Amino acid sequence: MPTESHRTDLDDLRDAVRGFLQVHSPSAAVRTVMETPLGHDPSVWRALAGELGIVGIAVPEEFGGAGAGMRELAVVFEEAGAALLCAPLLATAGLAVPALLASGDRAAMADLLPGIVAGSTIATVILNDALTPWDPHTVTLAARRSGDGYRVAGSVATVLDGHSADVLLVAARTDAGISLFAVAGDAPGLDRSPLAGLDRTRRTARLRFDDVPARLIGADGAAAPWLAHSYDLALVALAAEQVGAAQRCLDMAVDYAKNRIQFGRPIGSFQAIKHRCADMLVAVEGARSAALHAAAVADRPEGKDLAVAASVAKLAASDAFWQAALDNMRTHGGIGFTWEHDAHLYVRRAKTTQLMFGSPDTHALRLAALIDDPRKDTA
Repeated sequence: MPTESHRTDLDDLRDAVRGFLQVHSPSAAVRTVMETPLGHDPSVWRALAGELGIVGIAVPEEFGGAGAGMRELAVVFEEAGAALLCAPLLATAGLAVPALLASGDRAAMADLLPGIVAGSTIATVILNDALTPWDPHTVTLAARRSGDGYRVAGSVATVLDGHSADVLLVAARTDAGISLFAVAGDAPGLDRSPLAGLDRTRRTARLRFDDVPARLIGADGAAAPWLAHSYDLALVALAAEQVGAAQRCLDMAVDYAKNRIQFGRPIGSFQAIKHRCADMLVAVEGARSAALHAAAVADRPEGKDLAVAASVAKLAASDAFWQAALDNMRTHGGIGFTWEHDAHLYVRRAKTTQLMFGSPDTHALRLAALIDDPRKDTA
């Protein structure tokens, strides 16, 4: 359990991140940035790294990071989710950093992590054809030896921040098995096509690899176990983001219920609105407990039970965020359904994150399999 001083550190971190995002990612900025071709503000991204150091918060100090853990990173993702931050934070800090650290490839870490920590390198991970649960059987890209390096071929339908990433960490199948490769964003033979998605605050792209040069990360054919581990860490980060966004939806609904006058009284005094807000609170607090527990499990040296904790967190946070986003819109009534109000932005984010890396039903089935046999490495 966190000590009292650790809780104070986490509170200080939360205050710093929240204050930064209030200045750099208010609603007006989100609406402006989400319409740009890049989908994020490079100056804000560099400030997140340079001023706050949160891009590399879970990176060891020897590679320029803060040497913190998932509990600290979860705080960052909560605040980013609340603000609907338009930035490649999940792709870089939630996916790429854990994959690199899990690989054990110190040469690759020394080469790539300092740039990520400094904010000069945006990275993402391609686990399979789309943003679906990790499963070695769904890896569609293939890699072959070519001289001293490798070449990657195939296509991927959906890649998180694939249009802007400077480095792509690509899971591909070789003769030895599942391996991970680093591909430069400007590598010859790589075609990147931005996609128009439901959530306009987060970007994805379709990628095609036409015999693209790649660098092997870790041992050839040995990537499947640590990619499974990094996938679970990404689930925890995403769940924390969902909890932060769900809390913001609850806050918006409660604030409106207190101030919207109808029939001479605040609508929050009506029983139906009271029950709706109470149900939102119960769902959000339950999801927060699950996400905090998963983050604590992730920080244990042995990492035992991480798969179970991560799926519980993702399931609970997905349901809570979706409920909170819809109920926030309903509480606001007609104005909540308009483009001018921010409620619909949270609904869009709630639906896409609900499906990303596995729907609640998918994770319920995964939990059933894991509980039946904890030794199973199921997606």
